[in-house]
Amino acid sequence: KFASCFKINSFFIGHNVRAVIQEGRGDYTPVLMSDIPRLFDSGQLPLDVALIQVTPPDSRGKMSLGVSVDIVKSAAENASLVIAQVNPQMPWTRGDSLIDVYDLDILVPADVPLLERESKPPHEVSVKIAQFVAGLVSNGSTLEFGFGRIPGVGRIPQAVILALKDKHDLGIHTELITDDILELIKSGAVSGNRKATDRGKVVASFCMGTKELYDYIDDNPLFSFRPTEYVNDSNVIGKQNRMVSINMALEIDLTGQVCSDSEDGFFYSGVGGQVDFNRGAARSEGGKAIITLPSTTMDGRSRISAHLSLGAGVVVSRATVHYVVTEYGVAYLHGKSVQDRTLALISIAHPDHREQLLKDAIAVKYIRQDFVEVEGKFVVAPQDMMKATYLLDTGTEIYFRPIHPTDAPLMRDLLYDLSQETLYYRFMSHNQHFGQREIQNFVYVDHRKDVAIVGTLPEAHGDDIVAVGRYYLDERTNLAEVAFVIRDEWQNKGLGTFVFRHLITLAKASGIAGFTAEVLRDNKRMQAIFNSSGYKVKSSVEEGVYSFRIEF
Repeated sequence: KFASCFKINSFFIGHNVRAVIQEGRGDYTPVLMSDIPRLFDSGQLPLDVALIQVTPPDSRGKMSLGVSVDIVKSAAENASLVIAQVNPQMPWTRGDSLIDVYDLDILVPADVPLLERESKPPHEVSVKIAQFVAGLVSNGSTLEFGFGRIPGVGRIPQAVILALKDKHDLGIHTELITDDILELIKSGAVSGNRKATDRGKVVASFCMGTKELYDYIDDNPLFSFRPTEYVNDSNVIGKQNRMVSINMALEIDLTGQVCSDSEDGFFYSGVGGQVDFNRGAARSEGGKAIITLPSTTMDGRSRISAHLSLGAGVVVSRATVHYVVTEYGVAYLHGKSVQDRTLALISIAHPDHREQLLKDAIAVKYIRQDFVEVEGKFVVAPQDMMKATYLLDTGTEIYFRPIHPTDAPLMRDLLYDLSQETLYYRFMSHNQHFGQREIQNFVYVDHRKDVAIVGTLPEAHGDDIVAVGRYYLDERTNLAEVAFVIRDEWQNKGLGTFVFRHLITLAKASGIAGFTAEVLRDNKRMQAIFNSSGYKVKSSVEEGVYSFRIEF
């Protein structure tokens, strides 16, 4: 009813103004969160009046901005008139949150509870995505959790927070503090001891949750609330070691353009701090910039497509996107060609849409025409069934997953990195050549009857493959030929035995009766793995080659 008196111009579109803006009765200013204080300081966006909320003053006349420091501090410093609601229920936050009572023009006493927001249980899709993201977060990382919601699945970062409770020495440098982060802190996973700056501190710019959260942060030296121009400064963010940013997208095209502020041609949220933290994490030593999204919309459309939908806005450009995570896996795009990133994104799209996405990619020339020949083999295995981890005595954890079509460059690197002895034992030839067709045969696996798994070591630039295991089913005998290879520097660490036993588990789950294999007489280590498997083993030798049959 006050539309004739007031006009809304929002920097971020929340549920309270979304309908107004989508109906055309309000406005939205797309801007990096870190740039907003500069708009105030420069006078480009003049402020006549700032309405803020503060704590009562202390003996020095200082008042705390409490749960909302972010752009409020800059607004109060630049407005011609500052009207402050003085609320004794506002928690006193430490850091750079203070304002002098003499810098305020009008004080309005108001003893009222703060707005509260309770966390809802995460959606099952968010939980699956969170499991993949947690696998990318190493101990000692510093984390940022994006805010906002995705229709149908809610806040994915919330689910990620709950999946990190088994980690150690995590740090937090983020915009928003919620009750979920409070749970992570109470679990003992957060110490901040490995942060490069603000060591031992949880850094944030604003807070929203329940009274329990507000009481916890009240005058708590663990927390440092700082203005947006510090928290969102990509240079400050980039100084952290192992900085991990976790944000959400609404849509992404096959070249890697990320849309996160609009949906179906309408503005939905905003740029916020996504670009700031994406840049900062990418600059960080060992950092990871992660974009998460569900594979489909609520009505079943793919959120991964050849082209962004009409009216979709690019927030993170294709040149600066790094990790993309859906409930079907992880794709690493940075530094990859259009063809490689196209295949990576198709492999984590919803299975119902992968065939069409491949056809679309071929039609727009994102991938070569010769991929039509292998189109029928573009099958991505069920992730959960094949996932496993192996912990070395050194504490290094190797992650096992199905091989993906996107692993072609990694497979090429692995094969050409093998010693002549390892190549000879695996392929029984000193003159093995690996061309494009041979590499495709390794990574294009029809997982409905054959299985290929890789052991990976997560690095900031993506995965490194250290082990490969595979079996090929002979449907006439219900026996599968098994083979595996370990990168030379990772041999003699138990990986071969682990790969073999993991393949047995997968084969037995599929009703396969046993394995067959051919092994050179000199390959004693492979023979030992088979003979000590605990299963019935038969072998015969002919012309220096052992033929094994392992029955389950």
